[in-house]
Order: sequence, then C-alpha cells, then structure tokens
Amino acid sequence: MTADQDGHVRDRAETKVRRVRRSAATIEDVAAAAGVSRQTVTRAMNDMEGISAATKARVLAAAKELNYRPSRFGRGLARATHDTLGLVVSDLANPYYPEFAAATVRYAGELGWNVVLVDTVHATDQERLLVDLASQVDAVLGYLGPTDLWLDALAGMPVVTVDPAPSGRASGVPGVHAVRLDPRAALREAAAHLARLGTRTAVVLDADHPGRSNERSQQMESSLREEGIAVEVLRAGGQDVATARGATLDLLRRGLPDALFAWNDILAVGALATLVEQGVSVPGDVRLVGFDGLSLGTFVTPQLTTLAVDMREVARQAVDLAVGTLTDSAGAADPQVRWVEHVFTPRGTA
Repeated sequence: MTADQDGHVRDRAETKVRRVRRSAATIEDVAAAAGVSRQTVTRAMNDMEGISAATKARVLAAAKELNYRPSRFGRGLARATHDTLGLVVSDLANPYYPEFAAATVRYAGELGWNVVLVDTVHATDQERLLVDLASQVDAVLGYLGPTDLWLDALAGMPVVTVDPAPSGRASGVPGVHAVRLDPRAALREAAAHLARLGTRTAVVLDADHPGRSNERSQQMESSLREEGIAVEVLRAGGQDVATARGATLDLLRRGLPDALFAWNDILAVGALATLVEQGVSVPGDVRLVGFDGLSLGTFVTPQLTTLAVDMREVARQAVDLAVGTLTDSAGAADPQVRWVEHVFTPRGTA
C-alpha cells in the first residue's frame, strides 16, 4: 500500500469512526473503516491464515477504534479450548434436516461441544450468514449447498460437508472434509426385491425439474433397469407433498406402473396419501418405495418401504471429522472422506 493509499484509508476510517461511535459497530463498519472485505475482518478477528500481518494489524486497529466486539467475545467471554461447532442445514421445514440436526446436536453434546444452528434457505443474505457463523464457532459442518456460496465465506475455517455434490471447487481444498452417503448397494437390493415381486414397470418420481437430472435419480433408474424393469423418470419439480400429489394424480390419469420409486420419503408419503384417497391399493395395485428412512415413514399405513440412512452415524462421522481437525492439527489440512451406506428397509408398501 502506498503512502497516499494509506492516508486515504486513515481518512475513511476516521470518518467511519465518527459516524458509528454513537451506535454498536458491525462487521461491515470495521470492513469499511479498514478498507477490506467482511471475510478479511473475520480472518483477522479469529486469527485465521490467509491475510498479511499488516492487513491484520489494520483490521484490529479499526475494530479497537470502533469498539467492535464480535459475537460472544463482545460479552467478555474467553474460551480456553475449542467448544462450539456450526451446523448448517438448508431447510428446517423439510423433515430430513431436523432429524439430522437432532442427531448432530445430541452426539456433539455427548462430547461436550455446543452447536450453533443456521438455516440457509430462509436467509436473505446467505454469504453474510455464513461469515457471521464463522466468527462464532470453531468448525462448520452440514449441508452447505453450492460450493461457490460457502467456500469463500468459510475460508480458513475447518469444514465438513455432508453429502456434497460429486464435483465442485471444494474437492481437495485443505481443511475441507466430507461425509458422503452411498445408496448403491441398497438400491440394487431394492430393485432385486421389486423384481422378485413381479415388477415389470416402474416410475422414478424425481424431485428435479424437467430437462434436468441428478445423481440419485440416475442411480435409481440404473438399478431398476439392471433387473429388467422398464423405467420412466417423471421429473416432478419439487420434493414436497403437494408436488407428489400433482404427479401422482397425473400418473393415475395415464395409468399406474407396477411400482413407484420416490426420490425421497416426503414424495413417497405424498404419493401414498393420494393413492389411498383415490382408492388405489398399496401394495396391491402399485408398490411404493421411498428414500432416506425418515421417521415419518413409520407413521403412515401401510408403513413405508425405504432406503434408510442412519442419521446417528452420519452425525457421528461428521462431528468426529470436525472435532478431529481441531484436536489433531497435524492432519487437519489433509482432506478426508468418510462413507455412510443406505440400508434397504422393506415394510408394508412394497
């Protein structure tokens, strides 16, 4: 930075200080005063790597001048050890995420860790939400969404992504780890089960929109075809009960297949309710299989056949990875991947 640039930053900082002293300073105030981004302020305040000593000193000076105190540090709370994890989910209105969150909070609590939970889908500024989360926690885990959204916001923070997309900028990034879910064996078992029951035709009720595809529906289709079952993929364009109802009514008008394989348990339960309302026997007239193994599948009649994932195991693997990056600094930067397999769980619908 030149002398003229440095003087300009000081002038801007002094102006900013006069304006915000009358109220509580925010991270944006510090960023503007120091002439840096919010992410740089987070790195400086949390002693993260990725910024120069001069930049860090400038940020800390601006924060001191503005009397800025981020999150719990502003209350004078000092932490001698790591104790807080950030948990990110994409939609708490989706029953999948509360089950995952409950399992994570329970296991983290058993290890003596606190959890800060955020829901990104309802945030007006998701990047800011994640930047603020990074200032409050020691590591972040969960369903983080598109790589470009969080990779910069959480730069320098140990991260564990759960069931991430197969490809993305985060692959191989130091400090970014993954827990991947593997349904392949369970899908083969489910398809073989349907074939033994005499299934000749099936519809995959996909949550994606027409013209698009995703790995899960491709795996479902492939597993069924390998058993000699004729498959149609119906892209419903959503993963809620209302979407399932519309798609199922459309199938009823066209003619039902022998089996309906839903992208998740929510679509499966919506399809089941619609079929029962229309006087269709499940599994007599059509067999139905869900995906994820949510507890709601046991509350319907007949109970839902599904491909279940053990949420407790997913939570355990994710928390252990996150905590491990903090307690074993020697291996913290090396990206690690752990796998959790789905389990075919036959019940009343197939």
